Amino acid sequence: MSTNAKPTVLLTNDDGPPDSKESPYIFGLYKHLTERLGWDVKVVVPSSQKSWIGKAYQIKEITKGYYFYPTNPNGAGEKSSVSRPLKENEVAEWILLDATPATCANIGIHNIYPNGIDLVISGPNLGRNSSSAFALSSGTVGAAMSSSLSKTRSIAISYGTVAHPTPATYFEPAHILGTKIIDHLWRTWGSDEYGLKNKEVDLYNVNIPLIEPLLNEEGLKIYWTTMWRTSYGRLFKAISGDSPATSKVDPAGPDSSTSPVVENATPTESDLMFKWSPALGMESLIRPKDSSLVEGSDGWALHHGAVSVTPLRASFAEPVEGIHEFSSVEDRIWKVRL
Repeated sequence: MSTNAKPTVLLTNDDGPPDSKESPYIFGLYKHLTERLGWDVKVVVPSSQKSWIGKAYQIKEITKGYYFYPTNPNGAGEKSSVSRPLKENEVAEWILLDATPATCANIGIHNIYPNGIDLVISGPNLGRNSSSAFALSSGTVGAAMSSSLSKTRSIAISYGTVAHPTPATYFEPAHILGTKIIDHLWRTWGSDEYGLKNKEVDLYNVNIPLIEPLLNEEGLKIYWTTMWRTSYGRLFKAISGDSPATSKVDPAGPDSSTSPVVENATPTESDLMFKWSPALGMESLIRPKDSSLVEGSDGWALHHGAVSVTPLRASFAEPVEGIHEFSSVEDRIWKVRL
């Protein structure tokens, strides 16, 4: 379709339906996309928080869904097992699936709205999804990646948490800026010789830091960026047999300011017990030294209080220089005897 035409959008996320703590942004962005841009936005989201799950699909479980009816002003609403007319103050009919973000995106594109989706927007995530270590773990980016593999234009958008708690006054400016960026990307979608669809960019990863300059008239700088290649250390901690058996993950993910909340104590004799405890393994990613950042990368942009927009391919990166350069097919044959 023409990029001047208004797209039909599938909106998904990994934080689940509107919730002041776990999913505070999706309803606001939905309102901006539908009211400011006048876009037709369908919503298919996980029924509960699904952070850190990457591009995983549900393949053994039967995926069950519900209809959800968000209301003004904060998106709270009723669930229903069957579709029904809207009641007073209900904004729209959304769909919740007991599923991963990538599963929601694929079912939305191919089962619920077949041949009807022009653009998938995943987010806004509660917390950044910059750098390879975070992006490869992100359910938000995973849903966008899943959609691009279905040859559908996709944008992952995340709001980086800097202040704890984040002032609510930052939300509206972030939605306005995010909507403008999404609109611009849709209308000026980039080209990529190796893109899966019509030699286009497969997907974009957008990160907006929630910081005070959002409130200023000049706003934040926006950079075209590359992905900062990073790694992390230990993400889990060994625990004793009488320790709580599960931990509740902070929805802010890498931007969390607190340790996981443990719950459901269940004594056991096993000495192989571990809980999610990533703080030490991520310190260099959350608070990196300026000297460790690659100029022009997404991590560098966020570190300097700017927005990052990173074009991505739906593939694992391949080396393009050095020993993996070939002038002919014959050169690709291994010359070693194993």
